[in-house]
Amino acid sequence: MAPVIGHSNPTPAAIGALLPKLSDADADIRYMSLNDLDSLLRAGAPSFLLNDYHTCAKTVECLLKTLDDSNGEVQNQAIKCVGSLTQKAPSDLLAPMIEKLSTLKTANSIDNSIPATALRIFLTSFPRPIAGIQPAKSTQDAYSALSKVLIPRLVGYVVMSHGVKNHGSPPTGMLEVRDDNTVDNDAIDVLIELIRCFGPMLQDAEKKALQKSTMAIFDHERTGTVAKKKAVAAISLLALYMSDALLSSFISNIIESFNNPHLTPAQHRLLITMMGSLARTVPRRFGHYVKTLAPFILSILSEKEYQTALEDTAENGAADPEREEVREAALLALEAFLLSCSNDMRPYTDKAIEAALRFVTYDPNMAGNGDDEDMASAEDDQAEEDEADPVDEDEQDFEEEGAMSDDDDASWKVRRCAAKALYAIITTRSNGDLLDDGTLYQKIAPVLIGRFQEREENVRLEIMSTLTALVRKSSDNTATLFTFAGETEFELASIVEARSQKRRRLGSDATLFESTVHPLSILGFKSPDASPPPSSGPRADLARLSSAIIRGVSRLLKQSTLATKQSGIVLLREMVTVQRGGLSEHFSKIADPLIDAINSPTGGPNSQSIGTTASATGGRLRIEALQLMSAVCDNHSSTLIAPYAPRLVPIMTAAVRDKYFKVSSEAIAAVESLVKVLTPPRSGSREQASRHLVGELYAVVLDRAVAIDADVEVRQRAIHALGVLLARGSGSSKGRVLSESQGRQATVVLLDRLKNETTRMAAVKAIDVFLTSLQDATSIQEKWTQDVALELGAQLRKANRGVRGASLTALRDLVGNTVALSHLNDMSVEALTGMVLPLVSPNDLNLLGISLIILSRLVRRSPSRVVNSNFNDTICEIVVAPLAGAVLEALLVLLKAIGEKEVGTQQLMQKLLQNVGVNGDPAIVGKAIGTLLVSGGPSVGVKLDDFVTELRSAPDDKRRCLALSVLGEAGLRLGSSSPLKPDVFTKYFNSQSQSLPRAAATALGRAGAGNINTYLPIILSSTSQAGSSQYLSLHAIKEILQFSSQARADISPYTKQIWEKLLAASQIEDNRAVGAECIGRLTVIEPKTFLPSLRAHLQNATPSVRGMAIQAIRFTLSDNDERFDEVLRPLLIIMLTTMLNDDDLENRRLALGALNSAMHNKSEMVLPNLADLIPLVMKESRLKPELVREVQMGPFKHKVDDGLEVRKSAYETLYTVMEGAYSRISPLELFDRILAGLEDEHEIKVLCNLMLSKLVVLDPEETSRHLDSVAERYRSILAFKPKDNAVKQEVEKLDEANKGVLKVTLQLQDVVPASVNSGGNLQSEKWKGYWDWVGKEFKAQLASVELEVKSQAA
Repeated sequence: MAPVIGHSNPTPAAIGALLPKLSDADADIRYMSLNDLDSLLRAGAPSFLLNDYHTCAKTVECLLKTLDDSNGEVQNQAIKCVGSLTQKAPSDLLAPMIEKLSTLKTANSIDNSIPATALRIFLTSFPRPIAGIQPAKSTQDAYSALSKVLIPRLVGYVVMSHGVKNHGSPPTGMLEVRDDNTVDNDAIDVLIELIRCFGPMLQDAEKKALQKSTMAIFDHERTGTVAKKKAVAAISLLALYMSDALLSSFISNIIESFNNPHLTPAQHRLLITMMGSLARTVPRRFGHYVKTLAPFILSILSEKEYQTALEDTAENGAADPEREEVREAALLALEAFLLSCSNDMRPYTDKAIEAALRFVTYDPNMAGNGDDEDMASAEDDQAEEDEADPVDEDEQDFEEEGAMSDDDDASWKVRRCAAKALYAIITTRSNGDLLDDGTLYQKIAPVLIGRFQEREENVRLEIMSTLTALVRKSSDNTATLFTFAGETEFELASIVEARSQKRRRLGSDATLFESTVHPLSILGFKSPDASPPPSSGPRADLARLSSAIIRGVSRLLKQSTLATKQSGIVLLREMVTVQRGGLSEHFSKIADPLIDAINSPTGGPNSQSIGTTASATGGRLRIEALQLMSAVCDNHSSTLIAPYAPRLVPIMTAAVRDKYFKVSSEAIAAVESLVKVLTPPRSGSREQASRHLVGELYAVVLDRAVAIDADVEVRQRAIHALGVLLARGSGSSKGRVLSESQGRQATVVLLDRLKNETTRMAAVKAIDVFLTSLQDATSIQEKWTQDVALELGAQLRKANRGVRGASLTALRDLVGNTVALSHLNDMSVEALTGMVLPLVSPNDLNLLGISLIILSRLVRRSPSRVVNSNFNDTICEIVVAPLAGAVLEALLVLLKAIGEKEVGTQQLMQKLLQNVGVNGDPAIVGKAIGTLLVSGGPSVGVKLDDFVTELRSAPDDKRRCLALSVLGEAGLRLGSSSPLKPDVFTKYFNSQSQSLPRAAATALGRAGAGNINTYLPIILSSTSQAGSSQYLSLHAIKEILQFSSQARADISPYTKQIWEKLLAASQIEDNRAVGAECIGRLTVIEPKTFLPSLRAHLQNATPSVRGMAIQAIRFTLSDNDERFDEVLRPLLIIMLTTMLNDDDLENRRLALGALNSAMHNKSEMVLPNLADLIPLVMKESRLKPELVREVQMGPFKHKVDDGLEVRKSAYETLYTVMEGAYSRISPLELFDRILAGLEDEHEIKVLCNLMLSKLVVLDPEETSRHLDSVAERYRSILAFKPKDNAVKQEVEKLDEANKGVLKVTLQLQDVVPASVNSGGNLQSEKWKGYWDWVGKEFKAQLASVELEVKSQAA
């Protein structure tokens, strides 16, 4: 039968024409008619049936008949039609429709759940109401019908009269226990859907009635287990919408039930299960009752009950299965309490740990149960025994101990739940808590290690996953500085150490762009030192247990299942990563099984679940093994790994060729790490012996790099590995492992891959790695260098910003390498200049800084091909931009290079003077002209005296400011040879101009930094004068101190005098900020003299003096002088604690800024004592009502929060601590402050959004537990509507807040467990409702934000 669709505007008549066909004898006709009916109902306007009650009623009757159809497909189609009709039917028809559906009896259908399914479709057809927001009219009409009909049908009596006096007696309630002691499970499903869809609209009387009917299912002894489990879900969902009074009454009844001495084990188990479910569903409200309910749970798991059970088991010969089920439920509830109500469970920490440890070793089928702790603790003795008496594999083969297994034994479930409870303790109480005080490693870890011998694999996997979580939490977790493919934590540390040697003084800012030392050129050049573990802390605790862990894992790797091997390898990898080594003494124990794992077959799609970790497959095992091997190579000495290289190379080359792309890709990454081991200088004198091994690796990497059939990810990894091979094999001056022909072949491949769209980015990075390590001119050809340079330059025009940035960085490193730069001819230099110049724009400062450095290198190589009229115009455009910091220093480096080469300097100077002049910022333009003036000498066409004359005769202040800036820069660069005298500048201190005195002070300071002995005495004499001269002299001193590292010897005789002058001048409020900066810079010069004095000022009775000292200390923290750090190290924590405890509100705000700076610049000093500082920061992040005052502004009253700025600083500090040391801060306290901040002022909300976006990456598991709380606060933010008379700034601020919320909402949705989206998890039910609401109410804004996020990621 052909469908009758085609109505663009369906009418009731079209519906009526289809209804007779629903009774046709042919099932196909009935099905197709229903399909057409559904299409018509969906296509029709919302009101097309509202005025035709007869047609609607007839349609309902026909649908009811088809619901009882004998054909299942017809029934399913009829259910769809019920949903479509519900949305278009008149409100008067809803109640009768519910009545008929709820009383429908199926006579022709085998499936009795059809009526309930139709009711659920009916419920889900309406827009969901949201608490606090007016529901849609259709939803209100639906709720009215449900309240009148469905709820009475469910409970069996009328709950609310709705103005009707005589309702009659409703039939038996759908939730009532029937005569055969059964309950309609489908009715409970309807109840769950009713609560989920209309929970916010239910009245207290209805909630109470539904609760009573649901609890009746629990109380009846003969109702089935399935029904009771569904009832638990219904009660938990209903708790979301219970009032506080109703929830309190309900939990009070539960507590009374716990006290019932006649409670059966089955009832006991269900009550415990319900408590665990409630803890997950309403954690914040449930937390108030934990102190009452936790003892009930813990009593079931107590030592007394445990011993009693053991005695009963010994007497009866078997464990009581019902008792085991109660224990399992209690441990699951304990886990829920720990995860959802962690703060409320703190008083029960010790008992919870004891209970979990007690039952993780519980095994009534094993003799000597409970002795595992002793076995694990005797590490050293056992290690010696292992060496003297090797373990018999037959005795250790857990998988074949068939005599120990018992099909009826359910104790393994208890042990698994106990392991999960321990996992909950570790994940919620580790950071800055039980991990730091040693509890987790002293109490829990030894027991977990002892349970490696667990005979039940599900339990063993859970135990290993728990221990892995503990090891992972032990990481220092310092801030991620940057990321390059293939680099390791050890190698990053070496880079940070190298960078810390640089001082932030003149010209050093430009090194941020100019530095040509690519991290990967140092990576792996030196074998990691076998440094001893810390003396205390989590890593020290881990080091003490490493031997026992490795010994236990090595046994498992030899004869366990695939899943256990994978878990063991993951555990070892985490240990190596956290300890940055740790296998030096034990690698021989795991080498053979690790090599076997790498060589294991990838296998098919079949997988084996391994608990909380990923599923186990042959391919996944190989990937984990390769990652472990890569970590071993990166974090251990080459002498440890080299003996195994002949065995490793063949299996790694085979893994690289594997058909499964993930295995192949990971194998290439491992090859990179192995290459560093086998090549100089790490290989020492073994490079000749390893030449053929490197050759094999080179061949397979080259093959994958050019293979057409290889996956894109594999080719990209191979290309990068090829760059590492070139850098290590041919770029070292200590020995060449690759032949010249191999090197040239690889370079040709890299150039070819650079021209390919899919491999371009990988090729750029690979070439960058190679060029930054290049030392031998014979390693590359001139033609290749020129082609690569031009191809990289061509990429600068690409729209992809990532490609542009990577190509520009590679160009910087190319021209920064003297060998590569010498291969560029004049034509190449000229072409590159034309390609780079378009990036010389203030629109992107990162690209601008690198571009300027590249141009400065090219100027030194071939100035005549770079400097031309177009180049000069570009420089003039940049000079007028508001540049600062590293970008400005890069510009001055370029101008200095131009001046030294004396090419086009006169033309450039003329353009700077005529075209730029006073059009730009005099401070920036003056520095540019002054740099060119000194470096260019006579070639620039103007003299220093010309600017002195200009200063005297200029008709306006702006030209004088420019002249002063030029003279100050010239004086700095000329040094002691400068003819300028201080009075050239000081005479303008008393000018009536607003800008001239400040410009004169800055110029005086810069000129004085070049000639301290001449200038500083005069500046100091001015400091004694009151008024503006004193203030301006302080600015001059500040400029001098900025360059003190270059003239430390010259400034040393004056330091004491400067100190005294600064302290005296800083007493004046206007001088305090600049005076504090000067004091801080002076303290860095002579820390032993001035830092103790500065510390003493923190105890001064005057708040302003203490504030000045705090500011000064903050300025010292940005310096990287080693002498200063030695003096600062023992004093920093003491000073920070003193500052944060200051009585003055403003001083505490400054102290928080100092701590923030310390975390950025002196994190290695702060982290060991961070636990003492965090509570002080948390304290300042709280809203203090006593600081909120009411101010009268005309006829209006306005609230002023004096503590807002302090709170803002506290949240900024928390963000820094979270980003740089998340493992040292309690996630519970952090989320508590974030949730409070989302209800604070706009600025703090923005910071909290940033914190949440970071936590999505740092701790997705903990973040997912707080989704409901976040959803409540986000909904209130988005639902807020500004007043009609709101000013433009308020509207813009609100739009910004909404955009930020939507952006973080998208990120948070990614961490939502899959069970939430599928409706199987009640814990994040509020988040699911919030997500649906946002998707409907903010659809356009959400799509816009999503598009913006994707474009930024690209």
